[in-house]
Amino acid sequence: MAGRVAIVTGGTRGIGAAISRMLKDKGYKVAATYAGNDEAAQKFKAETGINVYKFDVGDFAACQAAVGQIEKEMGPVDVLVNNAGITRDSTMRRLTRDMWDAVIDTNLGSCFNMSKAVWDGMNTRGFGRIVNIGSINGQGGQYGQVNYAAAKSGIHGFTKALAQEGASKGITVNAIAPGYTETDMVAAVPANVLEKIVAKIPVGRLGKADEIGRGVMFLIADDAGFITGSTLSINGGQHMY
Repeated sequence: MAGRVAIVTGGTRGIGAAISRMLKDKGYKVAATYAGNDEAAQKFKAETGINVYKFDVGDFAACQAAVGQIEKEMGPVDVLVNNAGITRDSTMRRLTRDMWDAVIDTNLGSCFNMSKAVWDGMNTRGFGRIVNIGSINGQGGQYGQVNYAAAKSGIHGFTKALAQEGASKGITVNAIAPGYTETDMVAAVPANVLEKIVAKIPVGRLGKADEIGRGVMFLIADDAGFITGSTLSINGGQHMY
């Protein structure tokens, strides 16, 4: 509904930027968070007029403070899209504990940190929409991504459990599992590897960020209150179950 406040983590680039833009176009008041790329964030703000906030979503205290600031400046948060994610790819033989912790904290820990910060308000008002961005690799695994796959798989379990807590309070909690999508993260994949990945996608191409954004818009709608605890797979048919 127009006028609702929405937070999109990792909301200034890639899939997050597409989601932020769509929300604004539909009349939502959007706060897009980012971790470190000031140049990209300021360019995004200048182009869209969307407010940007810099903090580490893997840091619990930082999330509490940032959500407090956003609510003070923009109003109560009714929509949260937990999109922020990083990769630190490596096979188990070379994977370090720091690489493991960084991915778990940013990709999975952030879902707890941010949801915790908005949960009481959503309960009090009797309305909330949370969408967690998982991954096809959280559903099917991927070589060299033990940390990433574990974090994204955890998001799907987190979604189902939290959905049960919010169901009687007017809060829905859902997930989207994107397949390989045209983003900077996927662009970093070596060309020969990417070619093999695309060959396994039945529709014959990578996804587009806007296609993931449309899924988010469907799930956060005011009249989507009967959809909760679900995972919407948007992957071109690459993984079905």
